[in-house]
Amino acid sequence: MNLLAVDTAGKTAGVAVMQNGRLLYECYLDGGMTHSQSLMTLIDTALQLTGLTPADIDLYGVNAGPGSFTGLRIGLAAVKGLAFAKNTLCAPVSTLEALAACHNGEGTVLCALDARRGQVYNAAFDLATHARLTEDDAAAVDSLEDFVKSCKKPLFFVGDGARLCYNKYGQVPGVMPIAAPLAMGRAVGVGLVAARMAEEGLAVPPAQLLPSYHRLSQAERERAERLKAESL
Repeated sequence: MNLLAVDTAGKTAGVAVMQNGRLLYECYLDGGMTHSQSLMTLIDTALQLTGLTPADIDLYGVNAGPGSFTGLRIGLAAVKGLAFAKNTLCAPVSTLEALAACHNGEGTVLCALDARRGQVYNAAFDLATHARLTEDDAAAVDSLEDFVKSCKKPLFFVGDGARLCYNKYGQVPGVMPIAAPLAMGRAVGVGLVAARMAEEGLAVPPAQLLPSYHRLSQAERERAERLKAESL
C-alpha cells in the first residue's frame, strides 16, 4: 500500500510517503512560508523522488484537527483535490494522536497544542502502546492538574503547547524535562495513524473528509460574546 501523509496543523508543514509500512520519504519545512505557498511543491517533490504519481496512492492521511484553522483547511483541500480523481480513501487524523505516534518508551505522553487564551488542545496516550488515555479536548492548562498528578510516570509533554504545560507542571514528580525537538508534529506520525485507521475501517471517501476544530473560530467567539453582551 502506498500512503501519502500531509501535516499542516501548525506553523510547520510536512509530507511523508510510506509503502507497506516503510517510510520512503519525509520532509519537514519550518521556513516561514505559508502552507498555501509551500504544500503543493512539497507534495510534488515527494512524489517525484519516490517515483510515484497520485494515481499510485492507495491512501491519504491528513490532519483533521485540532490545530490552526487555516492550516487544517489548506491540508484538507489539497488532499481532497488529489484524492477525488480516483475516489481514493482518506484518513482524517487527529493532530494530537499523530504527535503521540512519533514517540515511544514507557510512561505517558500528553500532547498539547497552544490554543491561545491560556488553553491547550490536549490528549494523552500511553507511550508503550499508543493507547488513547483521554479524548481530544480544548481546555485551560490549569484544568490538567488532576491528570498530571495521577497518570503513569514518567510524563512527557510534546507539541507547541508543551512549554505552557511545563511552566505549570514542570516541578511535579515524574514529569520529565522539556525537549525542544518534540515541539512540532511530523508527517510520518500522520502516516502511522492513517495506516491504523485504514486497517480499522475508519478511512473515508474524499467527499467525507471534514475538519474537527474542537472549538469555535476567533471570529465566531467574538460574535457570540458581542451577541451575549447586547442581550444583557
